[in-house]
Amino acid sequence: MSRAETAKNLFFEGYNCAQAVMLAFADALDIPQQTLKAAGLPMGGGMGRLRQTCGGVSGAAITAGLLFPDYSKNEMYALVQELAKRFQAKNGSINCGELLSGAGVKADTLPQAEARTQQYYKKRPCPDLIYDAAEILEEICKERGRL
Repeated sequence: MSRAETAKNLFFEGYNCAQAVMLAFADALDIPQQTLKAAGLPMGGGMGRLRQTCGGVSGAAITAGLLFPDYSKNEMYALVQELAKRFQAKNGSINCGELLSGAGVKADTLPQAEARTQQYYKKRPCPDLIYDAAEILEEICKERGRL
């Protein structure tokens, strides 16, 4: 199973977008899964359901920092901008609210997470967006000789 498929499946298990992407790379990191879960928790819903940067993109950016600890600030910023550029080219935006609205989903910012039901999963673009974020990060890692 690819990391992208793993990330998508983790979302279906109840993890938020950022956590799903981060945990898909857990085997490549020397960090306890509980720590990855905690670090990704605030980034779901476009950071605390504020509907800003897609949690999948945020999770991929955090994971990139962990996978490339030797990068300078400029190198990391360039990597994250490349990640965001590829994600936006594929999906039209990196903004959670725009991605949801574009799929016909109300992008409310209430702090209460919605119940994970079949209807919830059916209406959201999130599983495919998470897949894309993880796939793009893996591609970048392979291009740079990290995975």
